[in-house]
Amino acid sequence: MNQLVVCYDIQLNNAKQVTNKVSTYMSATSLLIVAHGSRRPQSNTEVKQLTQIIREKACSKYLSISHAFLELADPSISDAIDQCVEQGAKEVLLLPYFLSAGRHVQQDIPEEVAKKQAQYPQLKIQIATYLGASDAIADIMLSLVEKT
Repeated sequence: MNQLVVCYDIQLNNAKQVTNKVSTYMSATSLLIVAHGSRRPQSNTEVKQLTQIIREKACSKYLSISHAFLELADPSISDAIDQCVEQGAKEVLLLPYFLSAGRHVQQDIPEEVAKKQAQYPQLKIQIATYLGASDAIADIMLSLVEKT
């Protein structure tokens, strides 16, 4: 499946010019960033903003890059997977935006995925390692402290 995607890379040079980069990709994989969800709208907005940054950095690698929430906010994981399928995804890769392997990472997200896998047996759904398992987290935390 070939599709044309327009990525907007902001390249700041001496003239502060903004250029558009158009790339063609053949990926049928959608990336879905899964966060907990919050009653506090600003927290959900942060997830949306992070998703946008990731989309700008990696849009040519995926059919789509979007977000979903486990609870308390929309879209739900179920609705977001449906949207990925409607956009033509043959594979959905969920990236849990969680710092530890608690119940949500170990049980709740896999249960949601299992329901959608039963609904879409032809769709490959994978769950990536949750954010907190990354070796880079310690360095990120230290860099935040050093900036304080």
